[in-house]
Amino acid sequence: MQPDSAIYRARRERVLEQLGDGVMVIATAPEVARNRDTHYPYRHDSYFYWLTGFNEPEAVVVLVGGAAPRHILFCREKNEEREIWDGFRYGPAAAREVFAFDDTFAYDTLDAELPRLLENQPTLAYLIGRDMAWDTQVMGWLNAVRAKARSGVHAPNRMVDARIWLDEMRLVKDGHELALMRRAAEISTGAHRAAMRATRPGGHEYEIEAELLSAFRRGGAEAPAYTSIVASGANACVLHYVFNNRPLRDGDLLLIDAAAEFGSYAADITRTFPVNGRFSAAQKEAYELVLAAQAAAIDAIRPGSHWNSPHEAAVRVLTQGMVDLGLLQGEVDGLIESGGYSRFYMHRTGHWLGMDVHDAGEYKLQGEWRPLVPGMTLTVEPGLYIRPADDVPEAFWNIGIRIEDDVVVTESGCEVLTTPPKTVAEIEAWMNP
Repeated sequence: MQPDSAIYRARRERVLEQLGDGVMVIATAPEVARNRDTHYPYRHDSYFYWLTGFNEPEAVVVLVGGAAPRHILFCREKNEEREIWDGFRYGPAAAREVFAFDDTFAYDTLDAELPRLLENQPTLAYLIGRDMAWDTQVMGWLNAVRAKARSGVHAPNRMVDARIWLDEMRLVKDGHELALMRRAAEISTGAHRAAMRATRPGGHEYEIEAELLSAFRRGGAEAPAYTSIVASGANACVLHYVFNNRPLRDGDLLLIDAAAEFGSYAADITRTFPVNGRFSAAQKEAYELVLAAQAAAIDAIRPGSHWNSPHEAAVRVLTQGMVDLGLLQGEVDGLIESGGYSRFYMHRTGHWLGMDVHDAGEYKLQGEWRPLVPGMTLTVEPGLYIRPADDVPEAFWNIGIRIEDDVVVTESGCEVLTTPPKTVAEIEAWMNP
């Protein structure tokens, strides 16, 4: 997919307005070896890509602020021999034109060029502490500039974590980003529908994972947005279960937390449904409790509500339901205040979503939950995880349920982007056509 260079140029210009006099340096992610001479599939750094649209490894973007702003890219040289083995490279000349940079340099010239770009600049901004090797490299450039002090050259005396600007900008999605997220949601919704239809007693969790991965690629996704969770029976009570190797047994629930990445933007969906296509009475009671909690949380998402409002709404519904089902004893308010509900619901109700599954952005401002504004995207994912215990009704043992959808805050409320079957009736009808 050919990048729209104007989008990324405009983002860099916004950053330069915030930066003022100074230099920002952001590197992309390195390639990571899997074993010997093979690598994991490459995925660029999200901050770098958000600024550039450039997806090759060994690349750095440099933004020089002040009266004469410059957009600079360092990238790999063209190399016909390596391209025979590894594929196309833009090279500096083509990258300058395609990605709307003022200057481009070969990646191998970083150590020579970066100190020059830092000379007599008051501020250096980068992702401080993300990578120790990168921190060391940055310090080397600073020391190279400091070595010229007797020539009247000074190094930046102020270092700033670039996240203070980039996280806030990434937090509110523009129309381009939302279009990509809607497509990621659409592909992921189709994958969950296919997985439901493929599920039957006697199969295995990994077969359902294969259905998901196949649907992602058929839909045009680059990759899964994260490692798929396909957890049946007691495995559904393990929040980050990823082994996906258990047989699918009649009478069990299957929890699937899986989604695709499209255009470098993630979806994030969880659905829970019966392996045999029919909920038992206890499964239905527990499931409809989680569904009601999710509905309350989604209803709390609107401009002006604070980040924690959906969580508070979900916790209240869940806690009341746990009391009604005999899982907890006591007053609802007291159980919420003491955290008693966390025995069966131990995680938060959502997180920011975007280029990263757990996306950039602070959840509090000056110690207070931040207000929601249009363009913010988040997940809503209440759950209930009931392990066997003497004080737990046996009908609920090993029931693990999570229902998760992706939501964007709108001017009047919110929009749910993900739409696999969700009610008991919808799920049973889809699984039993």
